[in-house]
Amino acid sequence: MIRIVAVGRLKRGPERELFDRYVERTRPRVDLIEIGESRGSALEIRRKDAAAILAACPEGTIVIALDEGGNSPDSQQFSTMLDSWLATGKQVSFVIGGAEGLEASVIERADARISFGRMTWPHMIVRLLLAEQIYRARAISAGHPYHRSARP
Repeated sequence: MIRIVAVGRLKRGPERELFDRYVERTRPRVDLIEIGESRGSALEIRRKDAAAILAACPEGTIVIALDEGGNSPDSQQFSTMLDSWLATGKQVSFVIGGAEGLEASVIERADARISFGRMTWPHMIVRLLLAEQIYRARAISAGHPYHRSARP
């Protein structure tokens, strides 16, 4: 099973519709666990978010943190990575922090870190990007023509 554990709630609108479109097409199923946004200082928010994120990732879960300091695989490499994580039979949980980012405890717990580049992305858009890349990775694994790797 694949999970996306994310801080904040994705409201109705075009981002949610597109997110749902990719998730509905993906196998195995992708579950979204949304964590309410915390209040307080930046330090308090990161601490509260970290506790909730880690609680949503039980022992034995493979945790993948979306973090700007992580590796930036291409889609084919990501597909290979996802295949290897799924082959373990364990739950795979991708974690996305809120506006204050991820606390060090989440980064330390992560089995891998992935970055969508050095640019700052709104965390709601990161969900959508991740859902599409998970769908793409599964399409690559299935030999589906959705992904076109040829470049001019």
